Amino acid sequence: MTLPTTNFDPGFRVTRASHLVLTVRDLAASRQFYEKVIGLIVTAKDGDALYLRGVEEACHHSLVLRQANDASCARLGLRVLMEEDLYLLKAFFAARGCPAGWVEVAHQGRTLHAVDPVGTPLEFCATMPVMPRMITKFTNHIGGSALRLDHYQVLTPEVRKACEFYTAAGFRLSEYIAPAGTSDLRGVFLQRKGNPHDIVFFNGVGPRLHHFAYLAPDVNCLLFACDLAGELGYGASVERGPGRHGPGHAMYVYMRDPDGHRVELFNTHYQMMDIENEPIAWDPSDRNLAFPWGLPARQAWFDEATMFAETIVSEPQLKPTPMTLEKYLARSNAGS
Repeated sequence: MTLPTTNFDPGFRVTRASHLVLTVRDLAASRQFYEKVIGLIVTAKDGDALYLRGVEEACHHSLVLRQANDASCARLGLRVLMEEDLYLLKAFFAARGCPAGWVEVAHQGRTLHAVDPVGTPLEFCATMPVMPRMITKFTNHIGGSALRLDHYQVLTPEVRKACEFYTAAGFRLSEYIAPAGTSDLRGVFLQRKGNPHDIVFFNGVGPRLHHFAYLAPDVNCLLFACDLAGELGYGASVERGPGRHGPGHAMYVYMRDPDGHRVELFNTHYQMMDIENEPIAWDPSDRNLAFPWGLPARQAWFDEATMFAETIVSEPQLKPTPMTLEKYLARSNAGS
């Protein structure tokens, strides 16, 4: 099999990962975590819903937290350039047998709900109310000083199907994971905004949300967020890192919020805009893929993820067998 190729003229223009909606059990605890540790700005609180944005974001929200009895992800949000793109996008989903319909959503213009072929619940809109950017209001930069929402990672047993759908929708494949010399896709990094990824799919039990990520100004902000997490009682929630990625090459830290939702803070990206930029291949047996230095992630990193609301998950045909911290330590101890 060959790699899926991008349709550069699908008829509509998705521009970027935009926002997501999470349900949480304790809105006050979640607010403290995202405001004080991650460094998001609270835009509004409407009843049981809290709207937050990054310090450089001018749109109303990039994260919506809703009080509920259980914790899940309701939708992953993406933006389109203009409202007319939503109508063409709706037809695109319908032509592929995917559910898509109009909904009313607070603080957003016309909004389309849809489900992709691997079961990921999505939300598309073209506009939101404009808020002041806080990028030069330095007294508002706290915690990790999260600048803007960057991407999502979704676990799915159908990585190739996801890649084929999103490349047909105009997304570009920037990096991918496959055994050397093959296109047996185990992970794909897909982008619209010109850096390595807006949405990522990895092989695993799914569909489930593995994590969502905010860009931070520099490595010091990652470390400061860890220090604040420790002071505020979230020290154990610092799950992985600080470390450096193979794909994307960014410095990162991953945390779990009070409900177990996984959020990443990272500090940089390269550009992936020019037409001659070809996808970068990674062999899953390459140690630099998972941890160029330091120790591998715990088993929970690979197994645990946020459920999408009212979504049935499936097991992959090929179960992932990554090098975990537990395996690494067991082998090291056996050899000592």
